[in-house]
Amino acid sequence: MPFKRYAVAALLASLAASAGATTTARAQGASKVRIAVVDLQKALNETEDGRAAKARLKSLFDERQKSLDAAQTKVQKMQDELKKQKDVLSQDALQKKVETYQQAVSNLQDQYVEYQRELSGKEGELTQKILERMRDILRRIGEKDGYTLILEKSEGGVVWVPSNLDLTDEVIQRYNALSKQNHWGAAKPSGTAGKGSSH
Repeated sequence: MPFKRYAVAALLASLAASAGATTTARAQGASKVRIAVVDLQKALNETEDGRAAKARLKSLFDERQKSLDAAQTKVQKMQDELKKQKDVLSQDALQKKVETYQQAVSNLQDQYVEYQRELSGKEGELTQKILERMRDILRRIGEKDGYTLILEKSEGGVVWVPSNLDLTDEVIQRYNALSKQNHWGAAKPSGTAGKGSSH
């Protein structure tokens, strides 16, 4: 289940503003423009915290899908019974069954919308802190290496870029290294369990 990109876009807009301000402050006369790219979707999926968040989301999705499937099966059985009994039931009895069926369909639709809202909220909760940490890493890279602008690879209309200007792998490596060093303290992103170091 792919992560949504709206948070990624907001993060990059903020990062671009920060990088631009830093470069302007440092500029003395005409300076060379340096632009890099990063694939934050890939970074989210390949950092250890991102994988843990994705696993939690999938677990919640599977649980809710199972509940929806059971409710849908129940509604389908009610529909089948209505088709079989519509010619033998009295008008009042048929009307009651139709109303019960319609209420079950409405409840199923409400349940679906509620689960969609829950999953969207949980996704934002699990990924927000990871994205904030990636923004900090990118800001540090931008300041240290003198980048004027860092674009999101899949959102910025980038068709091609040399591999040395793609910061994705560096962000993943730095994030995982800092996470293993407990750089951000004990409060790790929700659903993330500490793991031993591995390369």
